[in-house]
Order: sequence, then structure tokens, then C-alpha cells
Amino acid sequence: MKQPARAANGKPAAKAKRKSRDDINHESRDRKRDKKHRGHASGSRANPAASESNGGRQESNVKDPRIGSKKPVALIAEGKTAAVKPKKSVAKSAAEKKVRLTPEEELAKLENDERLDALLDRLENGETLSAEDQGWLDASLDRIDELMEQLGIVMDDADDEQAEEDMYRLLKGN
Repeated sequence: MKQPARAANGKPAAKAKRKSRDDINHESRDRKRDKKHRGHASGSRANPAASESNGGRQESNVKDPRIGSKKPVALIAEGKTAAVKPKKSVAKSAAEKKVRLTPEEELAKLENDERLDALLDRLENGETLSAEDQGWLDASLDRIDELMEQLGIVMDDADDEQAEEDMYRLLKGN
């Protein structure tokens, strides 16, 4: 069996006094009462000036805690922003009118146009185009026809069909 620990001066340690059930209950009630009084007073959120005022005196520039950040928020998600069309200036459009392309250059530009190629591919796949796209496509194709007539380029579809038929006959052996 162990001996009780001795104090520094050599006397035995005093026994710890056990608390009675009444003392324990009384302490727990005190703790509960203290816990109830934690936090803000009721209505402090709706009336912040009344809770912070000193002696009933209110300041004129009290900040409202319900008002949040003044930082602007983007309404459109990043990476999905709509393409903004730049406004054409008068000076720029006048400069474009002065630059005149030769028919050969204009024809080459139209033949290499990516939008025209994409729309023609969509038509070949059987898709229907919007009225705006269809109008632009028709205007572009008409302009190409005009330029080809000016340059004297003739495309005969009948000759191409005969050549294809001749190739089929040669391949079949007729």
C-alpha cells in the first residue's frame, strides 16, 4: 500500500473535502445562470445604435451592420463572357472605303473566308441556317459570281458532269 504524499515541510497533506450534493447542485445552477446571460441583448441586430449608445447618447454617423460589402460583383461568369462588338468609328470606316481591292484580291479574300466555308459546310450537312446567315451567304456567293464574270472565269457544270460520267464508264468497263 502506498503512503500519502507529504508536503514540502514534512507534514502530511490535508485531505480533500468532499462536496455534498447540495453544493454541487448550487454550483451547476450558478453556471447555468451565467450561461443564459451570454451573447447580445435581444433586438440588438434591429436596433444597433441603442445597444452601443453610451448613456442614451447617439452618434450621427453610426454604421448599419446590415449593409454588406461595397465591392462590385460580376454578373456574368468568367470565361463565358459575351463577345462585345466594338463600335466602328467614322474615321475608320472612311479609311476602309478609300482602300479599294482589285477584283482578284477581293475574289481571293472571299474564297478564303472562314465564315463562308463554315456556312457552306453546314449547308452540305443538311442544317438550316438563320435568316441573317442565309442572307450573308447569298450576298457573298453573288459577289463571287460577279467577280468571276469580271475576270472572265467561267465554270461550266455541264462539262464537269460529262467528265464524271466518262470516268464512271471507264471504271465500270462499259
